[in-house]
Amino acid sequence: MYRVTKRLEISASHSLRLDYPSKCTNLHGHNWIVTVTCESPTLNANGMVEDFTHIKEKILSRLDHANLNEILPFNPTAENIARWICDQIPTAVRVDVQESEGNTASYFKD
Repeated sequence: MYRVTKRLEISASHSLRLDYPSKCTNLHGHNWIVTVTCESPTLNANGMVEDFTHIKEKILSRLDHANLNEILPFNPTAENIARWICDQIPTAVRVDVQESEGNTASYFKD
Protein backbone atom coordinates (compact mmCIF):
# COMPACT_ATOMS: atom_id res chain seq x y z
CA MET A 1 0.00 0.00 0.00
CA TYR A 2 1.27 3.45 -0.94
CA ARG A 3 0.42 6.52 1.14
CA VAL A 4 0.95 10.24 0.61
CA THR A 5 0.05 13.12 2.89
CA LYS A 6 -0.48 16.75 1.91
CA ARG A 7 -0.70 19.53 4.50
CA LEU A 8 -2.03 22.93 3.51
CA GLU A 9 -3.41 26.09 5.04
CA ILE A 10 -6.70 27.74 4.16
CA SER A 11 -7.92 31.13 5.30
CA ALA A 12 -11.71 31.14 5.39
CA SER A 13 -14.68 32.36 7.39
CA HIS A 14 -17.83 30.62 8.55
CA SER A 15 -20.66 30.83 11.02
CA LEU A 16 -22.22 27.78 12.58
CA ARG A 17 -25.92 26.97 12.81
CA LEU A 18 -26.28 25.56 16.32
CA ASP A 19 -29.20 24.64 18.55
CA TYR A 20 -27.58 26.32 21.58
CA PRO A 21 -26.17 29.81 22.24
CA SER A 22 -22.58 30.20 21.06
CA LYS A 23 -20.32 32.97 19.80
CA CYS A 24 -19.55 30.64 16.87
CA THR A 25 -22.95 31.50 15.35
CA ASN A 26 -21.38 34.86 14.45
CA LEU A 27 -19.32 35.12 11.28
CA HIS A 28 -15.65 34.53 12.14
CA GLY A 29 -12.52 33.25 10.45
CA HIS A 30 -9.76 30.71 10.89
CA ASN A 31 -6.45 29.85 9.32
CA TRP A 32 -7.38 26.21 8.91
CA ILE A 33 -4.66 23.56 8.70
CA VAL A 34 -5.85 20.72 6.47
CA THR A 35 -4.03 17.41 6.22
CA VAL A 36 -5.12 15.02 3.47
CA THR A 37 -3.93 11.40 3.48
CA CYS A 38 -4.32 9.36 0.29
CA GLU A 39 -3.68 5.65 -0.24
CA SER A 40 -3.57 3.25 -3.14
CA PRO A 41 -2.34 -0.31 -3.61
CA THR A 42 -0.94 0.75 -6.99
CA LEU A 43 0.59 3.87 -8.50
CA ASN A 44 -1.00 5.76 -11.37
CA ALA A 45 0.61 6.10 -14.81
CA ASN A 46 2.79 8.91 -13.44
CA GLY A 47 4.11 6.79 -10.59
CA MET A 48 2.02 8.56 -7.93
CA VAL A 49 -0.84 7.88 -5.55
CA GLU A 50 -2.06 11.45 -6.07
CA ASP A 51 -0.21 14.54 -7.30
CA PHE A 52 0.35 16.89 -4.35
CA THR A 53 -0.40 19.86 -6.59
CA HIS A 54 -3.77 18.40 -7.62
CA ILE A 55 -4.76 17.93 -3.98
CA LYS A 56 -3.81 21.53 -3.24
CA GLU A 57 -5.64 22.91 -6.28
CA LYS A 58 -8.86 20.97 -5.59
CA ILE A 59 -9.09 22.30 -2.05
CA LEU A 60 -7.63 25.80 -2.23
CA SER A 61 -9.49 26.74 -5.40
CA ARG A 62 -12.83 26.14 -3.64
CA LEU A 63 -12.21 27.07 0.00
CA ASP A 64 -9.36 29.56 0.39
CA HIS A 65 -10.42 33.12 1.25
CA ALA A 66 -14.10 32.19 1.07
CA ASN A 67 -17.13 32.42 3.31
CA LEU A 68 -17.76 28.71 3.68
CA ASN A 69 -21.46 29.26 4.37
CA GLU A 70 -21.82 30.67 0.87
CA ILE A 71 -20.15 27.81 -0.99
CA LEU A 72 -20.82 24.63 1.00
CA PRO A 73 -24.33 23.11 1.12
CA PHE A 74 -24.12 22.12 4.82
CA ASN A 75 -23.37 23.51 8.26
CA PRO A 76 -19.60 24.19 7.90
CA THR A 77 -18.33 22.50 11.05
CA ALA A 78 -14.78 21.18 10.99
CA GLU A 79 -16.21 17.65 10.92
CA ASN A 80 -18.39 18.34 7.87
CA ILE A 81 -15.56 20.16 6.09
CA ALA A 82 -13.24 17.17 6.67
CA ARG A 83 -15.74 14.80 5.09
CA TRP A 84 -16.39 17.13 2.14
CA ILE A 85 -12.66 17.40 1.42
CA CYS A 86 -12.27 13.62 1.61
CA ASP A 87 -15.11 13.21 -0.89
CA GLN A 88 -13.36 15.54 -3.38
CA ILE A 89 -10.30 13.32 -3.74
CA PRO A 90 -10.98 9.69 -4.73
CA THR A 91 -7.80 8.28 -3.15
CA ALA A 92 -8.26 10.18 0.15
CA VAL A 93 -8.72 7.95 3.18
CA ARG A 94 -8.33 10.50 5.99
CA VAL A 95 -8.67 14.25 6.34
CA ASP A 96 -7.80 16.28 9.43
CA VAL A 97 -9.12 19.83 9.72
CA GLN A 98 -7.56 21.97 12.43
CA GLU A 99 -9.48 25.19 12.99
CA SER A 100 -7.35 26.39 15.91
CA GLU A 101 -4.35 25.22 17.92
CA GLY A 102 -6.35 22.92 20.16
CA ASN A 103 -9.27 21.91 17.90
CA THR A 104 -8.97 19.29 15.16
CA ALA A 105 -11.66 17.18 13.50
CA SER A 106 -10.86 14.04 11.50
CA TYR A 107 -12.79 12.06 8.92
CA PHE A 108 -11.79 8.53 7.91
CA LYS A 109 -13.20 6.94 4.76
CA ASP A 110 -14.65 3.46 5.36
